[in-house]
Amino acid sequence: MTASVTSQVATPGAPRRIGGGPTRSVAAASRTALGALLLRDLVVLRKHVWEFVLRTLVQPFLLCFVFLYVFPKIGQGIGGHGSAQESEFATILVPGVVGISVMFQGVQSIALAMAQEFGFTREIEDRVQAPCPIWLVAIAKVLSGAVQGVLAAIIVLPIASVVHAPGVQAHLTLHWWLIVTFVPLACVAMGGLGLVLGTSFEPRNIGLMFGFIILPITFLGGTYYPWNKLAPVTVGGWHWLQTIVLINPLIYVNEGMRAAFTSGPHMQLYVIYPVVIGFGALFLTIGLRNFRRRVLS
Repeated sequence: MTASVTSQVATPGAPRRIGGGPTRSVAAASRTALGALLLRDLVVLRKHVWEFVLRTLVQPFLLCFVFLYVFPKIGQGIGGHGSAQESEFATILVPGVVGISVMFQGVQSIALAMAQEFGFTREIEDRVQAPCPIWLVAIAKVLSGAVQGVLAAIIVLPIASVVHAPGVQAHLTLHWWLIVTFVPLACVAMGGLGLVLGTSFEPRNIGLMFGFIILPITFLGGTYYPWNKLAPVTVGGWHWLQTIVLINPLIYVNEGMRAAFTSGPHMQLYVIYPVVIGFGALFLTIGLRNFRRRVLS
């Protein structure tokens, strides 16, 4: 009894604490909130899984169906006449289709959703009330989009590799160490691009985003051709198109996909990895700044 009483006597000169202190650190609370935000997005994805699958497959399927099935069937195969040339184009196209699918996941799952959340629904207000920094809410969106990008790559690759006319064959060689390291990196970078677009365009300007940003990135991103094939496009000896497209992040994503899924020529890996990391860091920096400004405005 004496010991218990003695233990309750405050030490002279020590400040007395009224009530209990924090039960966990800020870092622990932020990790819990981040996990809850990611879990929420995954639950929503599971509830709309068939919508996700259809959204992921429609464009890649149509690209492969038209270019690799219809064109060879009607005698207008791309890449030249004969199954060998058409198969060479198929080998180029299939990794490009995976790359463009990853990019569109970043745009659709982050940019379009964020434009709606910042719009009339104001759903973003529920997110930013989580017990974590504002920037962590944006990071959760990027990570969720990256997960969906990885799932899209897993779904699209086998579908795109089998949709072709008889005699046309995409020659794929899976380099697993590249797949494991580069595909998630590309998904994070494209998720960062989605964050930048989603925080830069008002909902009423989404059409402008697709017309002036997405379409140029898509057609000049090396989906239908490798980067080295642009060398003949010159003006006065200057490979102007091959130089200009280097500002397009999708060109590096598609070149990395060709390195990961084929044995064909591609841009050097010591160029691809640092540039994709640099684009990812740039997109996250701009996107997080824009996100904070939009939330606080």
